[in-house]
Amino acid sequence: MNHQFGHAMLEHWSLDPEILYLNHGTVGVTPNAVMHVQQQLRDEIERQPARFMLRELEHHSRTPPAHVPRVRRAADLVAAFFGVQGDDLVFVDNATTGINAVMRSLSFAKDDEIVISDLAYGAVSNTAEYVARQSQARVVRLEPPFPDTSSEAVIASFAAAISSRTKIVVLDHITASTALVLPVREIAAMCHAKGVPVLIDGAHAPGALALNIAELGVDWYVGNLHKWAFAPRSCAILWVAKERQVDLHPTVISWGLDKGFTQEFDLLGTKDPTAFLAAPAALEFMGMLNEQAMRQHNHELVWEVAHLVASRLGTRYAVPKSMTSCMATVPLPISVGSSAEDAFKLQHLLLYQHKIEVPILEVRGRLYTRLAAQVYNQISDYERLAEVLAGLV
Repeated sequence: MNHQFGHAMLEHWSLDPEILYLNHGTVGVTPNAVMHVQQQLRDEIERQPARFMLRELEHHSRTPPAHVPRVRRAADLVAAFFGVQGDDLVFVDNATTGINAVMRSLSFAKDDEIVISDLAYGAVSNTAEYVARQSQARVVRLEPPFPDTSSEAVIASFAAAISSRTKIVVLDHITASTALVLPVREIAAMCHAKGVPVLIDGAHAPGALALNIAELGVDWYVGNLHKWAFAPRSCAILWVAKERQVDLHPTVISWGLDKGFTQEFDLLGTKDPTAFLAAPAALEFMGMLNEQAMRQHNHELVWEVAHLVASRLGTRYAVPKSMTSCMATVPLPISVGSSAEDAFKLQHLLLYQHKIEVPILEVRGRLYTRLAAQVYNQISDYERLAEVLAGLV
């Protein structure tokens, strides 16, 4: 682990010093330097609001613009960071918004199948249910092996769920509840061999993984930048393969209708664009930390403390290191409960009585704690958590 990281890094964030924060993954934590850039953009907007919003931010005309719109300049920089072209990438508010745009732009017939994991994020699962309900399609939920798992077993579980009626596979890059890093490239290749397109929910992947979207061979990729990539909330990306851009629409139809993929998503009416425009500054901040060193530190730290916490609680962390990134979901003793309500009560207790912010989740009838490791965390943080949990159980 990199010894320059740890509590000394807290000076870069505005986190409450009274709270032990082990939950970077849920909604992210924006660095002070990036918030400063965002505020500068807000100040600039207010000096000339109409000019900025109507002439500089986006391209409203069918004729070529005299300059590259600001949102396109930001998109080009972000796209290059993730190995793709800016013309194939748009900003959306969050991963759920991007998933909705893709799913609600597709056409399904009665008894068509949408394949999704039971570990999918709740809002994504709800989107699949809603889309299926509109067309009498079916949602097929597979159960990837967890916590004893392997990449090969996960690939096999997806392969077994695909049938001649499958119209799309919705796949997490890193599952929200279990923090598993799934073998996206291999699953996508298997799906394409069967003629099935793949939509990736990469909510936790940008910044957490060394991500080159072009190398994954998928059809759509959605990822939050406001979690592990340090952008302000709300900021996410939607990348779409060129052949999938026709007939793809945002969930809000506005001035960009029929003007092409990027304009349709860029022209969504009056909103605060500063989170999108500050995204390149967030990637620069990651570069200042040394992104490879950051990821290595987070990976090694969470791997070590997952075993530490499990050992202290008398449980076992069974996920392979290759399927762990900067989060790890550790099983709690059965005595703490088994329901979502039990999870909520324990998480509430940890925060308000012990001043520890950490997710407690119910997965398949058992409670887990999802540990997140960011550069401002160190081993002593998790030792404190383990001591408190051990006392409670």
